[in-house]
Amino acid sequence: MAPLLSVKNLHTYFYRPDGVVKAVDGISYDLEVGETLGIVGESGSGKSVSVLSMLRLIRKNGRIEEGEAVFDGQDLLTLDKEELRTIRGKEISMIFQDPMTSLNPTFRIGRQMMEPPLWHNLLGSQEARQKALHLLERVGIPEHKSRFFDYPFQFSGGMRQRAMIAMALICEPRLIIADEPTTALDVTVRSQILNLLQEMKEALGMSIIMITHDFSMASNFCDQIIVMYAGKIMEKASTMEFLSNCLHPYSQGLIRSTLDLDTMDVKLNPIPGSPPNPIYPPSGCRFHPRCERRQPICAEEIPALREVGADHWVSCHFAGGGVKK
Repeated sequence: MAPLLSVKNLHTYFYRPDGVVKAVDGISYDLEVGETLGIVGESGSGKSVSVLSMLRLIRKNGRIEEGEAVFDGQDLLTLDKEELRTIRGKEISMIFQDPMTSLNPTFRIGRQMMEPPLWHNLLGSQEARQKALHLLERVGIPEHKSRFFDYPFQFSGGMRQRAMIAMALICEPRLIIADEPTTALDVTVRSQILNLLQEMKEALGMSIIMITHDFSMASNFCDQIIVMYAGKIMEKASTMEFLSNCLHPYSQGLIRSTLDLDTMDVKLNPIPGSPPNPIYPPSGCRFHPRCERRQPICAEEIPALREVGADHWVSCHFAGGGVKK
């Protein structure tokens, strides 16, 4: 059975007066039907740009230089604007990171929620209103019947984020892309939202791409994990394989820098240094300036993303028995 989404050799560059930002520099992965994929990494690693590229929502100075994003047999990167509009919001929905800039401040929340199913001719006006009210209640909006008529500025940050999640679910899409969907939410509401996404996934057979810097959330929620750094994939594996046999030094650093409340020793061990300048990335492996195990070859050659186990891929010269002499 073919995957629901297959991304191959995707390159997205941004052209600025001071140089070219290689935000996404040749990534490939598959997403199966009903699967949840977590894309993890530090800010600026290219996580969000990689999914925005598929929906062609990047800024004007950005350009998709190469690659494919085949969704249900159609390459999203070759569709014209009208063809893509029939997919966005209906087949693929996105929960954006910043709801304040994603919601229209001049329209009431209810009207904005009803717009996708009405635009795609999925529901009548009354049906769309009832479904919008139901979803507002499901995501935990208090007094949802009256808040249906509020404007975005009348919602708190957490409530706006919950409204965005409800809006993404209203057309029952086949794929949800969630870009840091719980950033503005407290722990209790975050659990409710993740549980709701899991319930909808199981009920509708949806697939989910979760963009996050929260490794603990990804490991608890996702079936597969991809670790990105400076526009490239460092490691990808099933969550169980990743947790039991994490191989890339950067992935290991992410795990070490995650706070574990179940242990007595809660001292963090952060990765030294900072991510590279995206206009002038280092030669060879992009992580080598921060890597404790670097060797001369790491600065000279870009490591291939190679399979080191059952559906376990690593981009490192030395991880997984790949030592070069």
